[in-house]
Amino acid sequence: MAQKSKILFIGGTGYIGRFIVEASLKAGHPTFVLVRESTVSDPVKGNLVEKFKSSGATLVHGDLYDHGSLVKAIKQVDVVISTVGHLQLADQVKIIAAIKEAGNVKRFFPSEFGNDVDRVHAVEPAKTAFATKVDIRRKIEAAGIPYTYVSSNYFAGYFLPTLAQPGLTAPPRDKVTIFGDGHVKAIFNKEDDIGTYTIKAVDDPRTLNKILYLRPAKNIYSFNELVALWEKKIGKTLEKFHLTEEKILKDIQESPIPINVILSINHSVFVKGDHTNFEIEESFGVEASKLYPDVKYTTVEEYLQQFV
Repeated sequence: MAQKSKILFIGGTGYIGRFIVEASLKAGHPTFVLVRESTVSDPVKGNLVEKFKSSGATLVHGDLYDHGSLVKAIKQVDVVISTVGHLQLADQVKIIAAIKEAGNVKRFFPSEFGNDVDRVHAVEPAKTAFATKVDIRRKIEAAGIPYTYVSSNYFAGYFLPTLAQPGLTAPPRDKVTIFGDGHVKAIFNKEDDIGTYTIKAVDDPRTLNKILYLRPAKNIYSFNELVALWEKKIGKTLEKFHLTEEKILKDIQESPIPINVILSINHSVFVKGDHTNFEIEESFGVEASKLYPDVKYTTVEEYLQQFV
């Protein structure tokens, strides 16, 4: 059996990063996590770093903004996975430069893990965030770095616990606000599964220079279907309010950060249909649940069960 690639994580203590680090360790990849001194001393992230270490990860001290330490870290591995947050997306040019200099990387996964940014119809402020990711894609391609982009669509943990109802901490039991007409299909994936599928793709020649889409059949729902599923689970009909596109656009303009970002992503998905309004073509993409039918992913129905 071929040896498993050594993987370096940049941004591994972030929201989605921790799940992909855990999936890498679980799959038996030699796993390296770039950590700053400030991360180690941070009470929350420090605990996470210790957890990674006790699970077998190698901690590499370095910094996205220190070119020398970045090159040195990259030279120890075969694959680089970036899961840096929203504010550092543009700074991934520093990773691209370090990968070019190191000259040994077989695959780079930039920080994506959402919509396919080349196929979106977003309004501000999501438009700018998506454009930054597009710019990073083009720079990776121009540099000739082998890549995989992961389009994981919605993080289940962000959306399903409240069905995107502002101010709630559990799914609604009386009334529900639905984005648009509620007929547009969206895709919801549990974070652990996003980690599993991402790591499966690392050494897979079929995912090289492709977009890996996570579209498992049982996780594709319209807002109306989601509400109907929830009603069935709790045995109760909810009062429904539909937000028109006009109202959503007005709310986006009037809301503070980060609510405006979330609303604009919801507009892209539930009004414009940016998760499902295109076919995956072989020329640019592959679908994860078809490539890896052995992965027992968590379905939306199973996920919602915990809140009943």
